[in-house]
Amino acid sequence: MQASEIAAIVEQAGAPGVGAEEQQTAARLMALLGHLFRYDRGNLLRVMEESGLSMTQCKALLELGGLGRETEPRQVSDLAETFGVSVPSMSRAVDALVKAGLATRVEDPDDRRARRVEITAKGKQLVETMVVVRQAGMEAFAASLTGAQRRKLDAAVDSLMERPDIAEAYEHLKDGGPA
Repeated sequence: MQASEIAAIVEQAGAPGVGAEEQQTAARLMALLGHLFRYDRGNLLRVMEESGLSMTQCKALLELGGLGRETEPRQVSDLAETFGVSVPSMSRAVDALVKAGLATRVEDPDDRRARRVEITAKGKQLVETMVVVRQAGMEAFAASLTGAQRRKLDAAVDSLMERPDIAEAYEHLKDGGPA
């Protein structure tokens, strides 16, 4: 992400059209997510750090691994667009993943001149480890809640399951977790 893009995001924060209610919801979500991020005592960050991968490489690997779901090989340009980075930057990240044996470049079946990036078994194993470590942190947090707190959280989250993107991720995790 370029400095100008970051500046634009910062400038938009609290922009007109975002009311006080939305700002309060956002603040509560930030507090919760911040707590959840630290709740596992940094285990997920430790796994990422010990992998030796940069943040861009981790994001690309998690995307290629579908956060534990099966996915199709992706073009470098698609990965770059997904994360808002330049194609050369993503290409360097993918090169490092290939060198580490976590991904491979494969021929595009629709265009033999193009190459796609596919996660390897070793890459899938690392993604699975990240997902399992994150899930364990969430389970520990859920276990720390009272029954009433858990029921209220479940009710709030259940209403979000109407969103297909959230429902799909939940169904995958519920039906067996990481692939």
